[in-house]
Amino acid sequence: MNAEIIAVGSELLLGQIANTNAQFLSKQLAEIGINVFFHTVVGDNEQRLEDTIHQASKRADLIIFTGGLGPTKDDLTKETIARVLGKSLVTDEQAMRSIEMYFEKTGRTMTPNNRKQALVLEGASVLTNDYGMAPGMAIEVSGKRYMLFPGPPKELQPMFLNHGRAYLLNQLAVKERIESRVLRFFGIGESQLETEIEDLLEAQTNPTIAPLAGDGEVTLRITSKHESLTEVNRLIDEAEAAIMARVGEFFYGYNETTLPSELVRELEAQKLTIASAESLTGGLFSERLTEIPGTSQIVKGAIISYQTEVKNQVLNVRSETIEKHGVVSEQCAIEMAEQVMSKLGSDIGVSFTGVAGPGTQEDQPVGTVHIAIARKNEKTKAYLLQLSGGRQAIRMRSVRYACQYLLKELRS
Repeated sequence: MNAEIIAVGSELLLGQIANTNAQFLSKQLAEIGINVFFHTVVGDNEQRLEDTIHQASKRADLIIFTGGLGPTKDDLTKETIARVLGKSLVTDEQAMRSIEMYFEKTGRTMTPNNRKQALVLEGASVLTNDYGMAPGMAIEVSGKRYMLFPGPPKELQPMFLNHGRAYLLNQLAVKERIESRVLRFFGIGESQLETEIEDLLEAQTNPTIAPLAGDGEVTLRITSKHESLTEVNRLIDEAEAAIMARVGEFFYGYNETTLPSELVRELEAQKLTIASAESLTGGLFSERLTEIPGTSQIVKGAIISYQTEVKNQVLNVRSETIEKHGVVSEQCAIEMAEQVMSKLGSDIGVSFTGVAGPGTQEDQPVGTVHIAIARKNEKTKAYLLQLSGGRQAIRMRSVRYACQYLLKELRS
């Protein structure tokens, strides 16, 4: 069964609210083996909605509508669908009684247009609204299944989970599960990653492998389908193993995690503390860590040594180091990391110094970044980056690279 989700509401097109219903429904449908091939959003306009219904019926077996079931004139979903399908609208007495009881309970006067919410397509299976007034409905016409849900997520989600899901499972001859696992990579570009696994991408059937680049990272989504959850996971595990054999050195985590989250998790597991000395990042590293709940036992603090005088007078970076090598140098970064670790009493010290732009510094081009990692009783490691992009992009990528370097250090 292939599905299309149609969200009805001009407020979605205007950007006033996000279409979270489509995201929720897609995830739920995937779990029971229904493919979602299209998400469509259409405004509160009868003709455009009618055209959308005709188009969807040509390419989907299941068409799910969200929104437009309310009492006002611009709530026109079921009226339009009824006209397209040649169905009448009839009052569902149970829904009508529920609406009347709501107004009785709240002591409010029920206006005549609220009766509209109890109308359902003739012959449809009614989906009870346990958290609102307008019921949902499901109907099959000419081999196509149509499902209508209210727009508010607090009504739609329980309606689908409590009633809609069961309806769909009864319609499915084969009940397959679709599961996905997202692998996250940093330090490798999308084109390079695709080149490394090109043969895997070309040979994919079940599971499928989908690359996605964004926000300085690359992800691979592995998706498998089977009746057995055990078999689904086995297929995904095999695909992951093949991928990791090629590009595992750039992997850092699964699904919705982030580099800072993974770093915090590793520090917690090893009961280690960290402190940062930040020049070009201006405290961005410590901010990314401390915005994660529970990091008070991990992050000792940060020294924002933006000016040379602070590096020298507060961090005690030696004057001769600055005079000989400059502040944008490996030597300066090493001393910054060692000094912040010593001064704040942490297990690890990390430092950032470089040129974020817009102009050069000490004849160093924009994008030159030195990161150093100091650990007790170990030789301090330094890393040189030559980054491209704007000022904020350079700062953000510097933080991500530091997280990656630290993770590799801690996981080795």
